[in-house]
Amino acid sequence: MAQWTHIPIMAEEIADLLLINPQGIYVDGTLGLGGHTRYFLTRLGEQAQIFGFDKDEEALQMAQQNVNDTRLIPFHASYSQAPELLAQQGIEKVDGVLLDLGLSSYQLDNPQRGFSIMSNGPLDMRFDLKNPISAATIVNTWKLEDLIRILTDYGEERRAEDIALAIMRARKEKPLTTTKELANVVESVLPRRGKTHPATQTFQALRIACNRELETVEQGLACLPCLLKQGGRAAILTFHSLEDRLVKNYFKKLAQEGIFRLINKHALVPSYEEVRKNRRARSAKLRVIERI
Repeated sequence: MAQWTHIPIMAEEIADLLLINPQGIYVDGTLGLGGHTRYFLTRLGEQAQIFGFDKDEEALQMAQQNVNDTRLIPFHASYSQAPELLAQQGIEKVDGVLLDLGLSSYQLDNPQRGFSIMSNGPLDMRFDLKNPISAATIVNTWKLEDLIRILTDYGEERRAEDIALAIMRARKEKPLTTTKELANVVESVLPRRGKTHPATQTFQALRIACNRELETVEQGLACLPCLLKQGGRAAILTFHSLEDRLVKNYFKKLAQEGIFRLINKHALVPSYEEVRKNRRARSAKLRVIERI
């Protein structure tokens, strides 16, 4: 298996805010290639444990190799299943939870996974390769109104209807099977202007839809009250407005109910220096909350 590297975003800031107990139990709900966990373990004691969850089996295997530490206990599962899987390990409460809701570099840079507009590959976009619904399934079989809905709701795409109609026309000729084919269809409706590819929002919408990302975020947020012990914290990194709005509103609700307090009222963002070194950090927003 090829080796991929992933630069964890805001790792030091998250560790400062999240790792309140050096010998504690933590959940990395989006383990990816293990970048955050590997850094956290340099700051944690010998008794500490990190339970790492990821739906991407290949990424999980690479994370184990990258971290190479017995304090990491990996699970091939969604972070929304954390309470029940931890209960099976005899663990009811944890000291901290991290959810990094961005894609890993492995997913973005591997053309075979179909996430990137920049390199041609199969139109896939699934985190879990056992998921029966891929991006190709959506563009080739879903009804016009459903395509318009996801492009509008998940891609915040103003030309959703025009793009959906173009997809319907193209698939009548032949099924869309590659990222390049889809990008070309979108580009026929939205000519390229500036640095951002016109299909960026369409790709985002398809990725969110086939992985049920927003539903999973909602389920994961709902787990926090039963998962965190008193004084425990949750740190969530988001990369687009849909997820950030969900997190912001849910954190606000928990704080108003009086069982949590906001550690930062406004989202924290990466430093100029970090963005300069890692362009993928530029849209990151970090929100942290603590169980009272």
